[in-house]
Amino acid sequence: MTGPGAVRHHAPGKLFIAGEYAVLEPGHPALLVAVDRGVDVTVSGADAHLVVDSDLCPEQECLRWQDGRLVGAGDGQPAPDALGAVVSAIEVVGELLAGRGLRPLPMRVAITSRLHRDGTKFGLGSSGAVTVATVTAVAAYHGVELSLESRFRLAMLATVRDGADASGGDLAASVWGGWIAYQAPDRAAVREMARRRGVEETMRAPWPGLRVRRLPPPRGLALEVGWTGEPASSSLLTGRLAASRWRGSPARWSFTSRSQECVRTAIDALERGDDQELLHQVRRARHVLAELDDEVRLGIFTPRLTALCDAAETVGGAAKPSGAGGGDCGIALLDATAATRTTRLREQWAAAGVLPMPIQVHQTNGSAR
Repeated sequence: MTGPGAVRHHAPGKLFIAGEYAVLEPGHPALLVAVDRGVDVTVSGADAHLVVDSDLCPEQECLRWQDGRLVGAGDGQPAPDALGAVVSAIEVVGELLAGRGLRPLPMRVAITSRLHRDGTKFGLGSSGAVTVATVTAVAAYHGVELSLESRFRLAMLATVRDGADASGGDLAASVWGGWIAYQAPDRAAVREMARRRGVEETMRAPWPGLRVRRLPPPRGLALEVGWTGEPASSSLLTGRLAASRWRGSPARWSFTSRSQECVRTAIDALERGDDQELLHQVRRARHVLAELDDEVRLGIFTPRLTALCDAAETVGGAAKPSGAGGGDCGIALLDATAATRTTRLREQWAAAGVLPMPIQVHQTNGSAR
């Protein structure tokens, strides 16, 4: 099996509009949008082994295969943590190839990301984007073309194979682009299925709870994004929530129920073109998150995120943290025709230490069911 010429794939980052935390529960919806900043992965030939060259690591890594896993070519040690998503993505493609009687080729995998600044991530789903871009490019390099849903499923398997419980919303946004409604599958069931039946069969089997649907954008609202400059760990915050007593309390049911109602009403507003209702639901989503934060003391709302939200309200918009919170980004929606309001919002953000980011929505890719 000989390698082709270089293969490149781009995957966009994401922002949560509503449904954070609740989306971790299988079948509970979230509203996301893909952004025009993302990750590029280029796969080309190499003399031997596997070379990974990422702008998130100071030096390139040379890896080799050992019992279906990638380890350091010289010392046999695990790859650096910063390459965890990349390595897992390559390994799961390796499992897919092995199931077809093929062996991974020597290759160079080069990663360039616009989802961080000087190594500090913005909170735009960099792990999800690099996973999607890597599985797609590495598979294509081996002559395996993946449908959009197969890209998502392979990226999800790469994400959960070692026990991670991420919702996969970032993966869905990276795969389908645009505005999407997303419901997570039962990741434990998917992981067990892959263990028993292998990657190929699991990709083709029904996944309980999974649903992805394309949505139209708001008719007359602009999306503004502010970065707090404070990096946050989504896995740390979601892990803290999972370990709390809230997990088995009535407050959990109340939160997921209110989040679900909010997201579904927001989805309906988008489909009807009702911008005012969408603004109302974004405000509701902020309050639902705030009540969760008060209940569990996760630290979702930092002073800068609170200032970001309050500034949007003063100019007639609606805003909230995007994702797990604790730093990273917040989003605001406001009248797209009111340029002076947008200017005022950005000025207030800058005064509060929030960096306005020039971000647009990434185009939609294909269709979602």
